[in-house]
Amino acid sequence: MKYNPGLHILSEFSSDKAEQLTSFYDCKDLFDELITSNQLEKVGEVYHDFENGGFTAVICLTESHLSIHTWPEFKLATFDIFLSNYQKDNTQKVKNIYKSVLAFFDGKELQKNEIVR
Repeated sequence: MKYNPGLHILSEFSSDKAEQLTSFYDCKDLFDELITSNQLEKVGEVYHDFENGGFTAVICLTESHLSIHTWPEFKLATFDIFLSNYQKDNTQKVKNIYKSVLAFFDGKELQKNEIVR
């Protein structure tokens, strides 16, 4: 039996929504909503606003993780998400969460890599 660990999306996008790139508060609400609505389980999280603007966040899930790092001065963000397929196929959840994050920031995709693990 072959096991397919899951889908990992790594992305870089631009956004004109400077206020959302500057502080993690709105993004934290989005991530909490996405985690709950997709029936994922959070086991740890770190959010940090940088003094000169921008933020970083890493959320550890029983299914794996999601993370973001922003540079509002460059209208830029990087985002990645990986969900394990250990107990069920989470491929569509990865795609839906990515799509929701891009929509939230009104992001314009600059790079996207989908790695099927």
